[in-house]
Amino acid sequence: MERAENLARILEVNETFARDERGANDWLPILKLHRDEERFFESYKKATSEDVIRFYIIDADNPNSISYSVRAARENARSIRHLISLETWVQLNVFYNWIASLTGRNLRLSELSRLCGRIKEGVQLHSGIVTSTLYRDQVWSFYRLGVFTELADQVTRLIDIKYHALLPSWKDIGSPVDIAQWNALLRSASAYHGYRRVYPAGMSPTTVAGFILLSPRFPRSLTHCVSNIEATLDGLLSNEDLADVSFPRDSLETLKSLTERSSEDVITSGLHEYLDAVQIALLDFGSDVASTFFHAAPSS
Repeated sequence: MERAENLARILEVNETFARDERGANDWLPILKLHRDEERFFESYKKATSEDVIRFYIIDADNPNSISYSVRAARENARSIRHLISLETWVQLNVFYNWIASLTGRNLRLSELSRLCGRIKEGVQLHSGIVTSTLYRDQVWSFYRLGVFTELADQVTRLIDIKYHALLPSWKDIGSPVDIAQWNALLRSASAYHGYRRVYPAGMSPTTVAGFILLSPRFPRSLTHCVSNIEATLDGLLSNEDLADVSFPRDSLETLKSLTERSSEDVITSGLHEYLDAVQIALLDFGSDVASTFFHAAPSS
């Protein structure tokens, strides 16, 4: 569900970036961000706005699409139906049925922002119901680990869209188009009002990227996510039922070290390289969680 919401955010912000004359038809960055070029071009000839939007919203064969993600969430919920509330199950089914009813006619570029807004609202409603009804045991802990790991990964991809929008012409940095794009990025991440609390005037790549990625008080930031991942993992491992579990912390320590860098250092040393390092560390962390708790080798 977290992936579905963030895909909606990425599509929405890319539509905004693609309005300028240089990027009028440039939807390829989204495919590159998710490493989906090969899969996409097996079914589509060109990365047009129409086909990329279809691929990421209603293409049921694309494992990174919103349709596929929501269907997977529903099947996961079905498998643990006895552990979740009736309210969670009902809302998820309503949302799933709405997503499943979408067709190409619902994907007009002029209506994309409104459609993405409704997807985000549906996921946020789901999140609120889960948060207010799910029993606080190990199920809750693993749910939080999944949410914050996915959110951390997707917020880096959202920022990476801006990096690709700047290419190949870095001379546009600081131009009205550049400022407008950073503004759109803040709004897409639901970060604009928080950003203005910290920076009442002015906007720059360093302050915007730094706020979205590294502000500990912004609830979608990488720093906030990693902090919650560590706290949730420590709470989980303190459970007496898991007393014999040993969790490798190298990937988590790498993530923590990445959040301790300054926004100036991130920008000057290479934003894309930083985001790539974060995504690799998150993949390693997810693998560690899976191998430790779900696919652990039997004890001898």
